[in-house]
Amino acid sequence: MGGSINTDLLLLFIDITKAKAFKHISQKNMASNNFPSQSHLLVIIIFITTLLTPITTNNTSPQPWNILSNDNFAGKLTSASSSVEAAAIDFGHVTKILPSAVLNPSSVQDIIDLIKLSFDSQSSFPIAARGHGHSFRGQAAAKDGVVVNMRSMVNEDRGIKVSRTGLYADVDTAWLWIEVLNKTLELGLTPVSWTDYLYLTIGGTLSNGGISGQTSRYGPQISNVLELDVITGKGEIATCSNDTNSDLFYAALGGLGQFGIITRARIKLELAPKRAKWLRFLYTDFSEFTRDQERLISETDGLHFLEGSVMLDHGPPDNWRSTYYPPSDHLRIVSMIKRYRVIYCLEVAKYYDETSQHSVNEEIEKLSESLNYVRGFVYEKDVTYIDFLNRVRTGELNLKSKGQWDVPHPWLNLFVPKSQISRFDYGVFKGIILRNNITTGPLLVYPMKRIMWNDQMSTAIPEEDVFYAVGFLRSAEFDNWEAYDKENMEVLKFCEDAKMDVIQYLPYHASQEGWVRHFGPMWNTFVERKYRYDPKMILSPGQNIFR
Repeated sequence: MGGSINTDLLLLFIDITKAKAFKHISQKNMASNNFPSQSHLLVIIIFITTLLTPITTNNTSPQPWNILSNDNFAGKLTSASSSVEAAAIDFGHVTKILPSAVLNPSSVQDIIDLIKLSFDSQSSFPIAARGHGHSFRGQAAAKDGVVVNMRSMVNEDRGIKVSRTGLYADVDTAWLWIEVLNKTLELGLTPVSWTDYLYLTIGGTLSNGGISGQTSRYGPQISNVLELDVITGKGEIATCSNDTNSDLFYAALGGLGQFGIITRARIKLELAPKRAKWLRFLYTDFSEFTRDQERLISETDGLHFLEGSVMLDHGPPDNWRSTYYPPSDHLRIVSMIKRYRVIYCLEVAKYYDETSQHSVNEEIEKLSESLNYVRGFVYEKDVTYIDFLNRVRTGELNLKSKGQWDVPHPWLNLFVPKSQISRFDYGVFKGIILRNNITTGPLLVYPMKRIMWNDQMSTAIPEEDVFYAVGFLRSAEFDNWEAYDKENMEVLKFCEDAKMDVIQYLPYHASQEGWVRHFGPMWNTFVERKYRYDPKMILSPGQNIFR
């Protein structure tokens, strides 16, 4: 050791000290009914971090070159520039973080061996699992470490086992959701909760949450998992569920890859419908728009899908959405946008099959009569179930054909409490976004119910019973994405100054202080779980949560 400080141990001391500061002060003050505010706790944490940080700085990143010649990884571990460059870029195209090597595992054991090698080494190296690379700020990166290409494990002869009697599917998490859907539909079954875009890996969405317009009815994807296999940062693999290793189970769900690499998931299934009635309604009044959304998600046996979006006076409807409306009506819609500057679209779907096809039209008619949209602006399609779920694919292929897909995506996704959503509309949609006039890409805004989430999971959500998902899904150019990023910062500052208690989904924070605020009262548990399952902080360094 030569008298040097063990950085891992010192970092462990820092974060455990911070965690215990939370715990000690909480217990002490709850006993006296004088519980301090989160801001007071944050001041204490920042003080401890500031006091200790100077002596923990370590500018040398361990290089994993010693494993390149390891026989266990022969032909699977590469430092070829093409592989390393590909792993350094993600869907966001706003960061480039080079690993030292890429592992193309052929089995789960390869990943276990890699993590064990790092964990047992005196100079541990960082490891990040990469699925389809759909992150946008380097969250799946491992600077000077090893990126695990999870997709290399996909084998068409195995990896998806469907139980028709148990109504579940055991799925290797390197598979894409579209691949799982195609497999389950062969047996007339389907997973119940989806993201809008299906070309994402199971492991990727379960590490974040997995949301869409179906979340209000079925909950996020992490609420529809029965069992996981997880490789921890110690290189130990465990099967976990609500009943077995439950702490790891809930930690990994929405855990941003911090506690382990999920290699298998048991996903809930149900009988698949055949078709979908897919409707869009236009609104000019935001309060009517949100009131209708909130009423609809309160109906327990109502719609199967509900999302809202914002259309701004930035020219014609965004190309990604304009295909939703008949060309003959484009001028009418543009005229309404020009008049009101901001209008809103409510998008809903009702699934049906042979048993319900006779009643679905009556249900849709009653729905339309009950809504307060602008009369004369309702649009309906009748599509197959898979065409509805895979609807974003059409837009993707269209953008790819124009060379507009592999561009910077400075996205921002937020959870906004219901009590603040009108204020958000006035200050952000009708204020910042309209004033800056640079946004291209969909702006989503739709409600979900807190009861559909599990507080034991790692994903941070607002405290209110109903909160809104707001997504700024921008596409930029390589020479102007910083303007969008600056606008994102302006939106976040507006929310912070207004004390709106907004929480990022698919979060990115530049400092640990930001992460402490992000998790709030969950931070204590998050830190304790980190040192329980990944004590050397090997996993998912690109999230920038721990040093």
